[in-house]
Amino acid sequence: MREVLLIALYAACGAAVAGALGVGALRLLRHRSVAVSLAVVAATAVTAMLAGTLAVAWAMFLSPHDLTVVTLVIVMAAVVSFATALLLGRWVVARSRELAQAARSFGDGGSFAAPGSAATAELDALSRELAATSAKLAASRERERALETSRRELVAWISHDLRTPLAGLRAMAEALEDGMAAEPERYFRQIRTEVERLNGMVGDLFELSRIHAGALQLTRTRMSVYDLVGDALAGADPLAREHGVRLVGDRVEEVPVEVDGKEMTRVLANLLVNAIRRTPADGTVAVAATRAEDDAVVLSVTDGCGGIPEEDLPRVFDTGWRGSAARTPPAGAGLGLAIVRGIVEAHRGSAEVHNVQGGCCFQVRLPVAAADALPR
Repeated sequence: MREVLLIALYAACGAAVAGALGVGALRLLRHRSVAVSLAVVAATAVTAMLAGTLAVAWAMFLSPHDLTVVTLVIVMAAVVSFATALLLGRWVVARSRELAQAARSFGDGGSFAAPGSAATAELDALSRELAATSAKLAASRERERALETSRRELVAWISHDLRTPLAGLRAMAEALEDGMAAEPERYFRQIRTEVERLNGMVGDLFELSRIHAGALQLTRTRMSVYDLVGDALAGADPLAREHGVRLVGDRVEEVPVEVDGKEMTRVLANLLVNAIRRTPADGTVAVAATRAEDDAVVLSVTDGCGGIPEEDLPRVFDTGWRGSAARTPPAGAGLGLAIVRGIVEAHRGSAEVHNVQGGCCFQVRLPVAAADALPR
């Protein structure tokens, strides 16, 4: 037993020296190829065996003949180990280069295409992560392009809508200044109308900038959607009468929600104004509020605009969208629906639109308040 322990001790000492040298070599060559590192690992293992064998032989536990036999065995093992390490290293390096080439094309703006050849589990996992990142970046680039397009359209339309009333205001001001206005009162009324429209446009721009900057501050209060819809209908009734449109509150349930009353009133007002202006005279705009199965309340505004082209439906809530035929000032600056979506999403809700017979239906989905009943 004592001899076995001594042999183990001498072998461990010799292997420890070889291991220390191997660690030093790996540290010096840590920036080299993985093939070199694998070769160093194989060399360290073989050297550890040889060093341990020589240490045992030096302690007179091995005969010269046995030392020769063991040394030959270690040499043969070294040849096989080096060959295997080099083959494995070259294979890993080749797969890594293929992955690097694919990642390079992905970094240049293209999409990532995973190498077709087999690789290690780690390289496969890295390839999947790169593919997922590539898909996310592609979607981000697409959203950025769409946003840039919307911004350019918005700038063009806002410039047009600002230039027209400003030109009219200047002409009327010059006429009043020169004493050429036959009916000054009519000019004053028109100036006030144009100023109010410009003020509303600037207010919409400011509201949208707050939404995009994340600076929209919500003061949530507990209220019923019944009261919310009633206030919105009362506010939109004069415009509906002016356009000869009937406003109908259909299936409005008394569901509790926690919202910013002012902002949600603006949401419904924008939807109602948009619906009234696009519904022909003697048409109907219906408002409904029902509780959905997924513990949410759905507010809907249905108009008689004749529907929206299917290709335009995904862009309805984009900044600056006004439809292909909506280029006149009464159509607004194309900000109302974008403001609707921004306010609703700030309430952790969603807004969508779909066509119905004779028109379209805008739906706003909001989470229901925690309790089921409103306090009386």
